[in-house]
Order: sequence, then structure tokens, then C-alpha cells
Amino acid sequence: MSTTINKVPFGQKLAFGVGMFANQMFPAILGIFMVVLVEDLKFTGLMWGMIYLFPRLLDAITDPIMGFISDNTKSRWGRRRVYVLIGSIIMGVAYIFMWQLFKENSLEYNFWYFFFWSIIFYLGLTFFSVPYVAMGYEMSDDFHERTNIMAVAQWIGQWAWVIAPLFWLIMYDPEWFPSADVAARELAIWVAIPCAICAMIPALFIKSESTLNEDYEPLNLSNIGGSLTKIRDSFKEAFKIKEFRKLCLSTFFIFNAFNTVASLTFFVIVYKLFNGDAGASGVWVSLFGCLGALGTTFIVIPIVTALSKKLGKKKAFMICQSISILGYLMLYFLFIPGKPWLYILALPFFSFGIGSLFTIMMSMTADVIDIDELNTGKRREGTFGAIYWWMVKVGYAIAGALSGGIIWLVGFDSDLATIEQQGAVDGLHAFFCFFPMLGTLAAMFIMRNYDVTEKRASEIRSQLDKRKSLNNGVNTSFYGLNKLESLMSLKGKSSYLTDVKDDISLDELKSAFQKSLSSKLHGICFSPYREGQNVNQRLSGTQIDERMEVIAPYTSWIRSFSSRNGNELIPLSARSKGLKSMIGAWVSGNEAQNNLEIESLIDLAKKGQVDIAVVGNEVLLRDELPMEVIIDYLKRVKKALPNTPVGYVDAYYQFVDHPELIEICDVLLINCYPFWEGCAIGKSTAYLNEMYEMVKQVAGEKPIIITETGWPNEGSENLEAVPSMINAMKYFVNVTNWSKDKGVEIFYFSSFDESWKVHQEGDVGARWGIWDKDENFKY
Repeated sequence: MSTTINKVPFGQKLAFGVGMFANQMFPAILGIFMVVLVEDLKFTGLMWGMIYLFPRLLDAITDPIMGFISDNTKSRWGRRRVYVLIGSIIMGVAYIFMWQLFKENSLEYNFWYFFFWSIIFYLGLTFFSVPYVAMGYEMSDDFHERTNIMAVAQWIGQWAWVIAPLFWLIMYDPEWFPSADVAARELAIWVAIPCAICAMIPALFIKSESTLNEDYEPLNLSNIGGSLTKIRDSFKEAFKIKEFRKLCLSTFFIFNAFNTVASLTFFVIVYKLFNGDAGASGVWVSLFGCLGALGTTFIVIPIVTALSKKLGKKKAFMICQSISILGYLMLYFLFIPGKPWLYILALPFFSFGIGSLFTIMMSMTADVIDIDELNTGKRREGTFGAIYWWMVKVGYAIAGALSGGIIWLVGFDSDLATIEQQGAVDGLHAFFCFFPMLGTLAAMFIMRNYDVTEKRASEIRSQLDKRKSLNNGVNTSFYGLNKLESLMSLKGKSSYLTDVKDDISLDELKSAFQKSLSSKLHGICFSPYREGQNVNQRLSGTQIDERMEVIAPYTSWIRSFSSRNGNELIPLSARSKGLKSMIGAWVSGNEAQNNLEIESLIDLAKKGQVDIAVVGNEVLLRDELPMEVIIDYLKRVKKALPNTPVGYVDAYYQFVDHPELIEICDVLLINCYPFWEGCAIGKSTAYLNEMYEMVKQVAGEKPIIITETGWPNEGSENLEAVPSMINAMKYFVNVTNWSKDKGVEIFYFSSFDESWKVHQEGDVGARWGIWDKDENFKY
């Protein structure tokens, strides 16, 4: 469960950062130990590539599944902590067993033994890293605090890269160990145990609220198996967000290019600077990694954090990556045999590339998760974290294969001295410097028009906060709050003259409900989405026909909200059942999507399938577009459809506040919800009547249709408005009686329950239907 938190206590940041040390130390030390496979156990370049590629590809496949499981876990300890703890143990045990390799065993045996345990290790890493990263995303919703959290975590995590290279000194020092393979076997134990303990810290100390009562997907075997489809759809939804595509692809290019050559560091330094003599290289191999990591810790992370706050995250990213390109160039010219100290001059510049990457990118990903929640109503830190790190791990796997390919391509052989293969050594050096430059330039090109600024992020959070407050029973609908409370005609009035009696029995109420429904409504708002679906998924004609069959006997009209992604099939289905249709084009802040919606609406109307054309639904209420844009859209549709009534739907009071809407619309389409204004059920019909009369006073000769009104049967109370089965039935009967008494055309909201709405409107959002999510009559 995501909670709204701005400033995070330092102790919580520290606990998250200790976990990052483990998250960084395992891959850092793994890269050091991997040299033993080629240098001492004589694994071939092909074996090297397979060991890098296949376990990580499996890891990349399991990550999204783990993200789905993590996002939907109900537990008294929250969604993430149990998995972080289990993953920590698996990683520690597997790492120890993975390195129990002996020279006396055959090459094939060592290869398959290592291959098997590396798969177990990466499964443990999946259990740990996916929920762990998601923990960080949900720790705060503040634009800059997110950067602070990631900066603390990356600062602590960077010490892994400071410490790890020191193992080269120990492993190849005969005073410590007789051989590097012996060193790998023994040091694996000393690495795995403290790293596993560090990995457990977030699980033990980061606070998480219980999720036992959350409305998550069930985690049974059938649902987890079926989650692959949901995961696929989540991937599609995530990559529809252009900002997220940019983050993933730019990270892929930088991280992939860096890691492709990072594993070549040992060979480039030893063979380029020390003629292949590992013993003579002394501390210089270790210093490269240590000093680079120290530069990241004390120079890069503080600078990128400050730049991000001062200039914005995108500009900070661009500046840091530009500095890293200078560093790569310097490394090419400063790798001079006999003068190893010269490369130190390049390290502070070189460190800005990979050193700044995750501090900024993880903070940016948290911002993008807000965009996803705004678009879909889902809070999916686990899923987005899994997708992002999927890109990282696939890049890491490809990097391992590429590094083996580079060794093969240049013809490098660790058994030969430099003088015998100078061309191969020079080739390794050139790849070492220029390959990551190409990846960095590609990433900068991708990020050149990234547009999630602090201002935009704050606006998104503001909209999300309005939605989330509904879960606490706070009215945020802004459906004319306080507008009607001051009307004299409401004071003292407890009901409308056609309302059912307050003390009506349940059987009498059910009978009245059935009678009202059977006498046929003017219209029903059509709910096309079934359980597990949302507005980003395409609807099938079969599904629409099946739902239309259920409601057709009880209404004369249906209303739809979109003209795309299968919604364009709704009017034809309605026609086949003898129903008229009010068809909408969904309009939001996305101009390209708006144009597609409007063109589809026009096309449907020209085919004779639309009786009333609607351009936009509550766009002003959501504050997504200015009035002039809405009017331009309406003019465009009216011009294209001179023989079809055209209108715009919004909260009733928007037409009072904006007379220009009345002028442009052929028919006034108003949404009236006494529930969202906290009105008690006893005076809700009178309240609705006043909403209607308020618009009628300014409508002139324009006809008025109430396009939405309804009452939920379950969920949180909203001031005096109480969701219940009895209240929902009373409202339905009272409103249908009122509409006949007044001669007002009404579209009742809604036909079917839709669970996805819980994320936008709180727990009441999914319980407005006359039929439930499985198309069963509720009353």
C-alpha cells in the first residue's frame, strides 16, 4: 500500500541504503570473481558468455512475475518485506556454493556446476531485488525527497564498488592464498554472509503498513499463472508511457555499454600497462575500481543531487553523462605502459557516467509511477521496478555475452604475452574506451526531450492526492461543494414528494426497485470492462454483445465514454438490440489521443450509429484542458455532424459557471451526484432536483439531460452520504420516480460494477452497478 509521505526519517533512508550495499556488492564482487573463471579455470570465451547470458535471462523473465506477486501480496508486514528476507537467504547460500570450484575437476563439470548454482543465485536475487527496489519507490511522493532517498542509497551502495576491487589484491597475492580458485572458494563465504545480513536490513527495519484488507489480485496458482497475460499487458501499458520508455532505453544503453567493458578491466590494465604480468600490476587493477567508486561516492553523488535540485533531473543527467564522455576519452590517451598512475586523472570524469545513472533514474522512475497511477488508477511500484530492472538485467546479460564476444573478436588469449598479441590488446583497450561512449551518446539522444519537470510532477501528485483522500472518506469530487448548501429552497426540506417512505420494508423496496427497472429506464451508462480489465485494454465485440444482452430489456438508450479500443463497437451492438446511443469521445490532456477519439466519433456518426455525440467527459472537473480547447473540439464535431446533436458532459455547475458551454452545445449534458457532495439519502432527490433547477435557470431553450447519477451499495461514507444496498435501492427508485414526475431524461450510473475504478474513486468507486462484475443482478 502506498502512503503519502514527504520527508523520510534518516534511519529509514539508512536501512534502505544498507540494502543497496548488498544489492551492489553481490554483482560487484561477482564481476571480480568471474576473472578466475577465465584466468585460472580456463573457461572459454563462449562459456563466459553463456554464464553471463542465460542465468540473467532467466532472472529477467522471473522479475516481472515477482513484481506482480509483490504488488498484490496481502500481509500484516506489507507487500515487500517477506520476499526481501527470503531472497537475502537464498542469495547468501547460493553464492557460497556457486564458487566451490576446483581445478582438478574437468572444465565441463566446473562449467555446469557453476551454471546451475548461478541460476539459483539469480532466482534469489529476483526474490530480493524486485520488492526491495519497489520499497524505495514508495517511501516518498516528494519530487526531491525521492532523489535524496536514492542518493543516500547509492552513496552507501557505492562502497561495494570501493571494496570489491580490493579482492583482486588478495586473490592474486600468494601470501594470502596459494591460488585464485582457492581464494574464490574461501572468500565467497566471507562475502556472502555479511551481504546477506545487509540485504535483510530493509526487511527488518523499513516500516510497512498491513495490506491484509487491500483490494489486490488473488495470489492463487491459477491467478499467478494467468498473471503472465496481465504482466504482458502491464509491460504494454508501461511502455506506452513515453517517459518510461526513455528511462529504460537510456539506462539499457549506458549500463549495457559500461558492463560490456567493465569485465575487461583486469585484462586491459594487466596486458596494456604491465605486459601480461598480473603480479607486477600490484594495486593498479584494484585502484581503478576503488578510486572510481570513491569518486562516485564523494564527488558524483553529491554533485548530481545538487544539480538535480537546482537544474532539474534531466539537465543533471545530461551534464553528468557529458562529463563521463570526457572521462572515456581521457582513458584512451592516458593508458600508457609504464605510467599507470596517469589513468587516475581520468577517473573523476569517468565516474560521472555510471555513478550518476541510478541516483537520477530511480528517482525519475518513481515520478513515472505517479503518471501510471494517474492514467490507470493502479499503484505498481513492483511491476515498474521489475520492468526497469528487467531492462538493466537483460543489458547486463547481453553485456556479458558481448564481453566474451569482444575477447573472441580481437583474438585475445590469456596464455600469451602482450608482445605476441599487441593488436588484440590494443583492440581491447579501444573497446574499453569507445564502446561505452557510444552507449552514452545513444542514451543522451533518447533523453533529449524527456519532459517530467518538477512542476509537472507536482501537478500529478496533486491530482493523485485528491483521489486518494476518497479512501479516507473525504469529499474531493468538487461537484459543486458548498454551492447547494447555501440554497434557501433546500433548508428544512427532507425529501421529494415522490420519494419512497423512510420506513419502507426491504421486500417492499425490492418490489419497487424491480418495478422501476422493469418499466424501462430512459438510459444506462454502459460499463464494458470486466474483472481484471481497465481502460487501456481493447474490448472484444463478443464481450460487448454479452453485456448489452443483459441490459437491453431495461433501457431505451445506452451511453458510452470512448470511441476507440473496442468502444467503437458499442453503438452497433446497441443498434442490434433496438437501443439508441449517446456516444462519447474521451478527451484528456493528450492531444494525439483526442484527435483519434474525435475522428472515430465522427466516423461512427456518419455511419448512422450515433444519436447524440458527446465530446469529453468532466474535462473541466479534472482540470485537464482549458475551455477554449474544449470549445474548439465541439466546433469541429458540430461542423462535421450538422445533423447530429452534439454536447459536452460535465458536473452540473460547470454550465452555470461557463455560459459559453451553453451557447456551443446543442444539448446540455449534466452529471449530478448528491452522494459526492455528502448529501444524506433522505434528501438526495431534493438535492438532485436543485442541481437540475440550477442549470435549468440558465439553459434558455436548450434541452437538458442528466447523463450520470447514481448511488453506491458498498464503500466508505462521504460526509452524510452512506453507501449501502438499501440506500442504493432507495436512490434508484426515488430518482426514477422523480424523472417521470419532472419529465427529465436520465442516464443511470451504472450498468455493471467495475473493480478498476477503486483506484480512482476510493473503495466506493467499484460499486455503482445495477449488476455486479459478473453480470449478476444485485438487488
